[in-house]
Amino acid sequence: MSVLEEILEDPSLKDEFSRKTPIEQIVINWQLKWLELQAHDHQIEPAGDWWNIWLMLAGRGAGKTRAAAETLAYWAWSQPNTRWLVSAPTSGDVKGTCFEGDSGLLSVIPKELIADYNKALHEIRLINGSFIKGIPASEPERFRGPQFHGGWLDELAAWEYLQESWDMIQFGIRLGTRTKLICSTTPKPKDVVLDLIARESDDVVITRASTYSNIKNLAPSFQKQILQYEGTKLGRQEIHAEIIDPEEGGIVKRDWFRLWPDDKPFPKFEYIIQSYDCGYKDGKENDPTGCITLGAFKPLDGGMCVMVIDCWQDKLTYPDLRPKIIDEYETVYGEGKEKKRVDLLLVEDKAAGISLIQDLQRANLPVIGYNPGRADKTQRLSIVANIIRAGRVWVPESGVRKGFVRDWAEGMVSQICSFPETAHDEFVDCISQGLRYLRDAGWISIDAPPRDDYDEEDYIDAEGFNNIKKGNPYAM
Repeated sequence: MSVLEEILEDPSLKDEFSRKTPIEQIVINWQLKWLELQAHDHQIEPAGDWWNIWLMLAGRGAGKTRAAAETLAYWAWSQPNTRWLVSAPTSGDVKGTCFEGDSGLLSVIPKELIADYNKALHEIRLINGSFIKGIPASEPERFRGPQFHGGWLDELAAWEYLQESWDMIQFGIRLGTRTKLICSTTPKPKDVVLDLIARESDDVVITRASTYSNIKNLAPSFQKQILQYEGTKLGRQEIHAEIIDPEEGGIVKRDWFRLWPDDKPFPKFEYIIQSYDCGYKDGKENDPTGCITLGAFKPLDGGMCVMVIDCWQDKLTYPDLRPKIIDEYETVYGEGKEKKRVDLLLVEDKAAGISLIQDLQRANLPVIGYNPGRADKTQRLSIVANIIRAGRVWVPESGVRKGFVRDWAEGMVSQICSFPETAHDEFVDCISQGLRYLRDAGWISIDAPPRDDYDEEDYIDAEGFNNIKKGNPYAM
């Protein structure tokens, strides 16, 4: 016996139901079947009208897709003549999962309520005038123009252009008096996801569930396959929907950096370089340009060390970057007799860096180009990781939070320690080439790996600064 049949055993309810139109009866049966018979607690729309975003963080098979499809479909039906967005990582995901999947919209919406489905355009029109439009997150520019009352964003953490797509969607969700978004995803520590979590109880409500929450509805073969990951880091993320700290799998560990006490004067710097990773246009959006200023110094005991004196990132590209670099070069570090200016500008010799190097040479600045040769970003960081691990790299301590780096350095340390699980890597490139130069130029003495990972001409001598000695291509 269905839930509806049980309810209609009450004569008064049966009489009331009989007075409904056929479409109203279909909707009542639809909602009773879902909410009373099938839905788990974590699949039911949260109570209250204070939230704008429902973030579902759930493991594989926990029922995220079904819950989101049921909820969005009812929003569209209960609010006639409204417009709703559905997005997923790719066009195939929009169609195959969100619209035509076993738990998708066409599966949960009673066919009597559907006026038309355009498979090619990913569009569903309901008989009440409401409209559901699918747009893949792989094409951020397609979010420009359309406007909606709300939407459903599936597997948010898997979007390739997450920040770009998210930003465009926020401009498009603008109709009605109170917009609503469903964000369903197996969590990953992406910036957008972490920001939504930080907004919990503000305008975001969060539902958490593991694979076990819906385990009875999953195929035995799937249970056997996925549960073999129980107890692993991947299992924590994919089964239990745990946000894994990206620093757990980083090449460089946070505690390898040494903290220079806040109440201790800076040491005398023997040599200072500013290492740049220049942003460039990739056809979608400018990457940030990053800079790290490193000062080599001799501690009271032990070998030469390096201090991260400053760092910054900004979305600047050539030629706007030129005056910024010249201004940074004029900075004097230290006080009194310990005052020292920058000795060298190190710029990666690619993209915007090529023109920038030539321009800075004409301005008579001591700049050389860094050529990573065949080494990729992971290899470059791995090559210098032993310098950090050996305790040779210092970062100033915060004057407010003892035991932590200063606020301006937190983003840098976090990015380096999270790599390769990070959205940007400009600081990774800056620290890699900066430490590489200081090591190969003899400022830091660390046992180095065989130098077969890059081309013979690793560094390009700048015009006017071509006194590089044969046998030591890094000497100035």
